[in-house]
Amino acid sequence: MAPEQVLSGTDPAKIAEVCQKHGITTAEFAQLQARSAEAKATAYCPYSRFRVGATLLIPGPAYVDGANVENASYPVGTCAERVAFGTAVAQGHREFRAVAVSTDISPPASPCGMCRQFIREFVNLSIPVFMFDKNKDFVVMTMEEVGLAVFFYISALAPCYNVLLELHLLGISLTDPSQLLPMSFGPDRLPPPGAPGAMG
Repeated sequence: MAPEQVLSGTDPAKIAEVCQKHGITTAEFAQLQARSAEAKATAYCPYSRFRVGATLLIPGPAYVDGANVENASYPVGTCAERVAFGTAVAQGHREFRAVAVSTDISPPASPCGMCRQFIREFVNLSIPVFMFDKNKDFVVMTMEEVGLAVFFYISALAPCYNVLLELHLLGISLTDPSQLLPMSFGPDRLPPPGAPGAMG
């Protein structure tokens, strides 16, 4: 899989084309772009200083925003995407049309592996994920493509044999780069309650 092209966030024709492909309006795109960028201002990130804002498009249309919240105990912090989804779910929302993430870097950053799993709990694989950089330029992928993109970038690092050697020395053997991160899955992949293999 080739890396996705960074698109101009100020090119009306390209934005209209992308919006049509992903079933949202240009006005909804503009809101996702602006709100996710504005959400960065509310980030609490005194340790990394890496601000992230996220915005969810829900039917209506309506929007739910989130920002990353760090903690001195680093793993306890929460990413912007999980803050946004946690807020939306707490408000009773269960349907989502798009996800947007904004950072202060270029090119755009994608959701981390933990966020991909968290997002996947609530969306199907065709949901678009818009990733905006510091200049409002963007990459858009479906949730399925976001999951697969990790494997492309890992594959691109194949010449970095030192990493693979260290993994080997730790007793971890890889036959395929996709084994570095588990595939995310949604509730649709789990057995229904009461079915063989179901928990509880």
